[in-house]
Amino acid sequence: MDLSSSDRPEQASPRRLACTACGSEFSCALTGSCWCFDESFRLPMPTDGADCLCPACLRTLAEQQAATSGK
Repeated sequence: MDLSSSDRPEQASPRRLACTACGSEFSCALTGSCWCFDESFRLPMPTDGADCLCPACLRTLAEQQAATSGK
């Protein structure tokens, strides 16, 4: 199967998600232009089947992990 660039869509539309932590709605773009790519921290992707977190919950989780790893 040939997956040349002409066979793939130019840009995928952002997904509308509900945060798995707080339930607030946000957009997630898997194309590399997502808001999370502009953040200074990187967290591992969920392995428990959960989806993305909203910006506020992701920042809170990153702060918590930084505090516990600094001890």
